[in-house]
Order: sequence, then structure tokens, then C-alpha cells
Amino acid sequence: MSSEEGLSSTITDWLFINSWWLLLPFIMLLVVAAFIVAFVLLLYMISPLISPKPLKLNGAHVVVTGGSSGIGKCIAIECYRQGAFITLVARDEVKLLQAKKEVEKFAINDKQVVLCISVDVSSDYSQVESVIKQAQEKLGPVDMLVNCAGTSISGKFEEVEVDRFKKLMEVNYLGSVYPTRAVITTMKERRMGRIMFVSSQAGQIGLFGYTAYSPSKFALRGLAESLQMEIKPYNIYVTVAYPPDTDTPGLAEENKTKPLETKLISETSGVCQPDQVAKIVVRDAVQGNFNSSVGPDGYMLSALTCGMSPVTSITEGLQQIVTMGLFRTIALFYLGSFDSIVRRCMIQREQLRAADKRE
Repeated sequence: MSSEEGLSSTITDWLFINSWWLLLPFIMLLVVAAFIVAFVLLLYMISPLISPKPLKLNGAHVVVTGGSSGIGKCIAIECYRQGAFITLVARDEVKLLQAKKEVEKFAINDKQVVLCISVDVSSDYSQVESVIKQAQEKLGPVDMLVNCAGTSISGKFEEVEVDRFKKLMEVNYLGSVYPTRAVITTMKERRMGRIMFVSSQAGQIGLFGYTAYSPSKFALRGLAESLQMEIKPYNIYVTVAYPPDTDTPGLAEENKTKPLETKLISETSGVCQPDQVAKIVVRDAVQGNFNSSVGPDGYMLSALTCGMSPVTSITEGLQQIVTMGLFRTIALFYLGSFDSIVRRCMIQREQLRAADKRE
């Protein structure tokens, strides 16, 4: 072998050895990517094994507070059309009887019953406990409780009457605590059950005009997280529903006092139909999902605000981890837009005041 051939062979060997070092980062990247793909596939495979067993609504007893109108009535209809026995709870007897007739149209068998109970679920726990006991004596133990009784008011903080803050906490928070206390013991004895708290997207993000309303809905989240940790060993699962603005009598009433800023901010997400919301939240409650959101905005808010909330599948937790950064970036643009709306409205008011003074 000549010296030139020996030099060429040496160079070739050197390049071969060093090319492996150059390729090593790409090889490691491929190994990591393959590991991630395998891990994700494994999560999808095992997540059904750790998720709660779905609740069968056919023949189940479902109690719906605030069931005489709006989302509550549509939830009752959705459960009834799946074969459930329904107890409607609300204050207005006339509305209850009308709702009963509407729900009964969706029966799938002759055995189904709709029971109406007129009571204020936020005023007296002993009274709520008594009527729930009566309902269980007639239709059997409660399999699913839907806490949908609620009210809303919007207005600037200093313009909302002080007693309205107390009233909203009583109706929106205690109105969910009392019925839940009334059914929880029986559910634990039976080692099964579902409890739904109907909150609001205003229970995930505080917005202009909701200083009285938002805290009462935020409170449900804390109650739900604490309660879920207590009752999960008993095979009882809690769902917190966060519907957006929904076309209900309650929204129509709220719009009468809604400040301009609140209206403009609300318009960025549109209005949903109550039957659409009902289908989604009932499905999530049956599956035992802790969070129930509606639409892309709702999904983003639920991922952003998940915090230490429980998950019912590994897949759900992984989705939250992966999307958190992107959703936070998008949310910052939303917040900037909302702040801009509030600032423009303030400037316009000040200009109008100044014009009035000059006149």
C-alpha cells in the first residue's frame, strides 16, 4: 500500500468515526420521539382502565334543581330521553308544572316518572333534606344530582347593592351545598353516584361587571375539588360544568342591567343554546369527568384553570400539560382586548361628562 493510499484510508476511517458523532444528536432525537409516541399510545390504551365506569341513566333517579327552565330543564329532558326518572326542584310551582309537561314528551317507556317539588334550595337545609327524602321514597335513591339552581346580576362593584352579594352566595353556593348534603350519605352507602355543579365561565375568569356573580360561581369549584377528594373512594364522581352565555330566561334578565363593557366582552364568545349545553354536560357527568366545558373557548379555559383539579384519565392530564403554554399565550391576547374595551369605555364616558359640563 502506497503512502497516498494509506493517507486516504486514514482520512476515510476518521470521517466514518466522526460522522457517527455528527449523527448522534439526530439518533437521540429519534429515540426520544419514538419514546414519546410509545408513551402517548400507552396512555390512550390504559386510560379507559382507570377512568370511572359510566353511569347508566336508564332507570336512574336524577334530581335537577333549578329544573323549571333554562339549562336545568334541558338537562332534565336529556336525562329523561335516556330513560331516567326525574325530580324537578324549583320555587315556582306554575313553571314546574309546565316544565313537567315538556319533559314528559320525551319518555322512552311507560314506567318513567317526572316528580315536581317546590322549594327554595338556598333558604333552609332541613326543608331541603325533607323534600329530597320524599323524592327518594317515591322514586328511589338519587343516582345523579344536578345543582343548577342559580341567579345572576351584573353591574359595577360600587353600584351593586350590598345585600345582592349575600343573595348570590346563598342561591348560587348554598343552593348547591344543601341538596348535595341531602344526598351524599345515601350515595356513600350505595358506593355510587354523580354530583354536578353548574357553574359558569364566569366561575373560571373574573370579568368586568361580575364582582357579585363570579365569586359565587368560583366558590363551587373549591367545593367540588374538596368534595371529590372525600368521596372518590366511594365511587362517587363530581362534575363542574362551565357553560358560556346561554340563551335562557336568566340571561335575558341579566342583560337588562349588564354594563356596556360586559356586553362588549360577552359578544366575543357568542351565545349557546341550552339543549346543546345540556347534551355536553350530561355526557361528561355520566362519564365522571370533573370538568365539563362547551366549545373551543370553554376547552381553553378549562385547560388554563385546571390547577390542582382532579383528572379522570391520564389522557386528559397529558392534554392539559401539552396545551397550557399555547393557551396562556392566546389568553394574554384576550386579556389585552378586554382591558382595551374597558379603557375605551372609560375614556368615552369621561369625554361625555366633559362635553356635558361645557354645555
